[in-house]
Amino acid sequence: MLVVALIVAPTACAAVSIDHTRIATKLGHKFVFHSTIANPGSTPLRDAIAHLNILSLHTGVYVDPEDWSSNRTRYLGTIPAGESRTVTWKMQAVNAGTFGVYVATLSGTGQTAAPVTSPTLTLSVAERKTLNSGGILPLAVGIPSLLALLAVGIRVRRAR
Repeated sequence: MLVVALIVAPTACAAVSIDHTRIATKLGHKFVFHSTIANPGSTPLRDAIAHLNILSLHTGVYVDPEDWSSNRTRYLGTIPAGESRTVTWKMQAVNAGTFGVYVATLSGTGQTAAPVTSPTLTLSVAERKTLNSGGILPLAVGIPSLLALLAVGIRVRRAR
């Protein structure tokens, strides 16, 4: 009788958390959040990689992730069993609307395991209303004022 013993080595795994579930900001403003990539497993998580992702939660809004953050991929190295790494993500709101932001983590060792993702950070970006859109306010006020002064000046000269 042949007995085959299968010994399964404990595997490394990752857990990803974020420090905010909602952020409200305005178009053009910068904001920061943090993610923590933990290794709750019993073996090291080798060559851990964290990647920042963003998508619109409504149709018709084009999102170019590189516009939101120029440093979207972080190479974390090996995370020992029971330890974690915290990553600071700096972003800038470039579209108005509601967006989902999340961090995906996987191992760079070539394993075919699915990435582990953080909960979604719901990002609300309000349009920034401005009175001086495109620097037009000085012209919009200045030119009519200048014309009015010229008209008054011409009347005063004629009245003499």
